[in-house]
Amino acid sequence: MLIPLNLEEMVAGDHLVRQVDEITNRIDTSILHDQYKGGGTSAYHPEMMVKVILYAYSQQIYSSRRIAKALREDINFLWLSRMNQPDFRTINRFRGEILRETIEVLFTELAEELLDMGLVDFEQLFVDGTKVEANANKHSFVWKKSTEKHKAKLQENVKKMLDEVEAIQEWEDEIYGDRDLNEVEGGKEISSEDLQRVADKLNAALQTAADKKKVKRVKKN
Repeated sequence: MLIPLNLEEMVAGDHLVRQVDEITNRIDTSILHDQYKGGGTSAYHPEMMVKVILYAYSQQIYSSRRIAKALREDINFLWLSRMNQPDFRTINRFRGEILRETIEVLFTELAEELLDMGLVDFEQLFVDGTKVEANANKHSFVWKKSTEKHKAKLQENVKKMLDEVEAIQEWEDEIYGDRDLNEVEGGKEISSEDLQRVADKLNAALQTAADKKKVKRVKKN
């Protein structure tokens, strides 16, 4: 069946993306407007760009290409951006030029609020290289009872994460140059014959599995 896409119905009412959206709506981003004068039809609303980047970081998605990919393929990102799909160059420029001085503060404050409200835990926010050291029982850690030491640790982890973001971006630029991710654009077109060949292999594998199951049933009986 062909069903009209209704993103509002497809994003759960209590999903984290809605919380990030609501929190960011309350941020005074007037300072960004002064810096972000893209002009023309290529300019995207700075609040939308901030939301997308902050949410992406909360999902451990750091490279501009992977954020752009999510904006094309992920329901939550599509909902958050209101179907806007800035490319990786636009995302990288906004992050590097407009948010360079503020992204650390913004993400640290957002992370702290999400942790305070119990909406996320450290493992959701940081990759292995920047994850806060686990307690004896990591599941017993309660952020609300944390001390300033834990908040300082959060800031430290955000700094490490942002360093990794830069490294990831540089690595991808080296690999892809001015291209998007291979699996999304610029890849090899698959012929109908190749698709059928793969389908035949899968069908054969399914048949083999079914035959083995029949043999096992016969042996049991």
